[in-house]
Amino acid sequence: MIRVDLRSDTVTHPSPEMRRAMYEAELGDDVYGDDPTVNRLQERAAELLGKEAGLFVSSGTQGNLVSVLAQAQRGDEVLVGDQCHIMNSEAGGTMVLGSVVLFPIKTDEFGFLEPRLIKAAIKPRDYHKPPTRLLAIENTHNASSGRALTPEQMKFMADAGHENGLKVHLDGARIFNAAVALNVPASSLTEHVDSTTFCLSKGLSCPIGSVVVGSKDFIYEADRWRKMLGSGMRQVGVVAAAGLVALDTMIDRLQEDHDDARFMASRMAEMKGISVDPERIQTNIIRFGVPSHKGNEIAARLKDEGVHINGGDSDLRIVAHYGVSRDDYDFAMKALDRVMKAIA
Repeated sequence: MIRVDLRSDTVTHPSPEMRRAMYEAELGDDVYGDDPTVNRLQERAAELLGKEAGLFVSSGTQGNLVSVLAQAQRGDEVLVGDQCHIMNSEAGGTMVLGSVVLFPIKTDEFGFLEPRLIKAAIKPRDYHKPPTRLLAIENTHNASSGRALTPEQMKFMADAGHENGLKVHLDGARIFNAAVALNVPASSLTEHVDSTTFCLSKGLSCPIGSVVVGSKDFIYEADRWRKMLGSGMRQVGVVAAAGLVALDTMIDRLQEDHDDARFMASRMAEMKGISVDPERIQTNIIRFGVPSHKGNEIAARLKDEGVHINGGDSDLRIVAHYGVSRDDYDFAMKALDRVMKAIA
């Protein structure tokens, strides 16, 4: 029996307040634009992130997809980090469905793309090469153990794109985690990008959904692509209602997840066979090293102990989230310690 599920913050369940809001939600038809709950969510999201308009989508992957397709055409090139989610964890959707070329740029250990590397990757006008149209960046950076990039870093990257005629998209799946960790308004992290997507269904604990924000013209195009992808949703205010509650009640609560992640990382740093630096844990994600070819065995043994994490070879991840108590985290760490001693 699983007591603690630490695979991802996507496993969260909605709060009681969210469930009540979903039950009582005022509904309309979102394809016609008259679901009042969805409209309020989109407006609230745009306001928080300093943009003109918003669009409710089914997932972060769909949010990134419609954002890319609305700003790059078939045969265009999009610059991305080589460790980014769009490149590595979205099933190649931008390439398959959009026929755009993804060009990877080396990401540093904190998830930052050096402006000089961005500029060097932009293609000259040459019919042998795809025209570079878009730069996609990520904050927090999943592969870098949830590191939060600062407003200054965001500006450096965005400026490198804009100065060369590119649009800039932010995969901000956990942008509110970054804002809380840095103690800055979320809008200061999105100020210099043209579009942003963020997830409601991760640390904000909603059951479904993400929101894309940007200019009104951009949102019009993103909405058109959402329709083409078969994702025009009708009385979707029944889930958007949870998003409104999340934006009012769940953002500040993210600090609890960050504190819990650091608590676990400090315990893990003392365990034999685990490589992790607690000082690098800023948000709710812990990426840690284990002996080569042992990751899947560790995950399987942990599951037998009642703790669920994803497997892998030697790089594993634990994610703190809503609905898990400090006692549960303590239980998980004791189980992990036993497992690591057993495989040593």
